[in-house]
Amino acid sequence: MKHFITNRLKAFRFAFEGLYAGLRNETHLKIHLIACILVTIFGFYLQLKPFEWIAILSSCALVISAELFNSAIEGLCNIVEPKINPKIKYIKDVCAAAVLVLSILSLIVAGIIFIPYLIN
Repeated sequence: MKHFITNRLKAFRFAFEGLYAGLRNETHLKIHLIACILVTIFGFYLQLKPFEWIAILSSCALVISAELFNSAIEGLCNIVEPKINPKIKYIKDVCAAAVLVLSILSLIVAGIIFIPYLIN
């Protein structure tokens, strides 16, 4: 049992190290995190309802997770094929598109939630 718990704690440590490395090295991840912090502050100011918090925080988590996946896949592609390669470009572009789609969705969710508060 002790070995199981030790391994789980190591796994959490590695995950936090990955998050820290991403934040240290990825500009877009920093931008998304700042946006999430600002939206969270704004949400507290407006006293969002629980279901609104679920939508906002889920959107933030999805965008940040997608950006982490994108960074990891791009890094792996750069190791596998350091030269310009149309197939690698396609992979990187599709990964970036996934982040874009989730970012746009997050903006729409934020608009649906925050605009009625701002109008009133």
